Amino acid sequence: MKSLQKKLCIAAILTGSAIFIISLFLLLGKSENPYKGLLLVLGLLLAGGGIFKFPFKKHKSIMNIVFLFPMLFTFALTVLVPFVIGIFYSFTDWNGIKFSNFVGFENYVAMFSSPDYLYSFVITVIFTVINMIAVNVVAFSLALLGASNLKGTGFYRAAYFIPNLIGGIVLGYVWQFIFNKAFVAVFEGSRSMLTDPNLAILAILIVSTWQYAGYIMMIYLTGLQSLPRDVLEASSVDGASGIKTLFKIKIPMIANTFTVCIFLTLVNSFKQFDLNFAITNGAPSRILGGKAIQSTSFLALNIYNTAISKNQYALGQTKAVIFFIILAIISLTQVAISKKKEVEL
Repeated sequence: MKSLQKKLCIAAILTGSAIFIISLFLLLGKSENPYKGLLLVLGLLLAGGGIFKFPFKKHKSIMNIVFLFPMLFTFALTVLVPFVIGIFYSFTDWNGIKFSNFVGFENYVAMFSSPDYLYSFVITVIFTVINMIAVNVVAFSLALLGASNLKGTGFYRAAYFIPNLIGGIVLGYVWQFIFNKAFVAVFEGSRSMLTDPNLAILAILIVSTWQYAGYIMMIYLTGLQSLPRDVLEASSVDGASGIKTLFKIKIPMIANTFTVCIFLTLVNSFKQFDLNFAITNGAPSRILGGKAIQSTSFLALNIYNTAISKNQYALGQTKAVIFFIILAIISLTQVAISKKKEVEL
């Protein structure tokens, strides 16, 4: 039986491979054959089915590798390889097309000597900390409301989540109009928040919290709904107040949910680009050390402007490498601390 199965599998693999190759030739040769797409799919299915049913000694392990390979290959091709090439380019005078010389650590020295980069780093860290706290506080509060017995909770959940479905660029331009036109018209004599360096960052913070809180709320809501009912009922019978139940039972039991949500908000805040680009695009300017710099240019926007607007691709790539390292260190540290707190709780 196994011998017959093996022969059938080999036949399916060879036939599928042949059909696949023929269909590729038809596609590359711009053939007008209407069945070339069907042949391509049929060849893949036959070859894949033959491999899947082939009686290997370590069938499961081999099949895991076979089915994971396309994803791993794509990930390596689109993420790992460009990242390694990017590190290489950071040590050259790359202009976006080619490089002429190796410059060593000149790009790194120039980056850390740049006031606008150091300023962007500082305000990005400040924004990340405040936004991470704001989003999680708002999201957890909304989750508690959504998990309550109030009427219409389904509508509230949908309403809170909808802002997250709108693209950041579109949302940014809408809120730019609201800040520049609507608020100014409603509050006569007032200036737009986007004209003040400090208030402009607050404006981005408000929009970011409004957009992302709904998504994080859904994660908290899932955690709250997974709490054992018998534990909550026991606390109620024992006379525990709502506040005591919240801090002594609910929060400790969904500590892993807090780890996930804090991680997501930290990474999202640190990588903030679309809202920053659409709402202020780095404006307005402020004077720092006798030099005018963009007051709301976060790290991601600073990297974009360096590479795209100023055509300093090597320097922009250098900033991107450091950006990745900083984000990786912060994220891993946060997860490690949160996991430790989970155990303590």
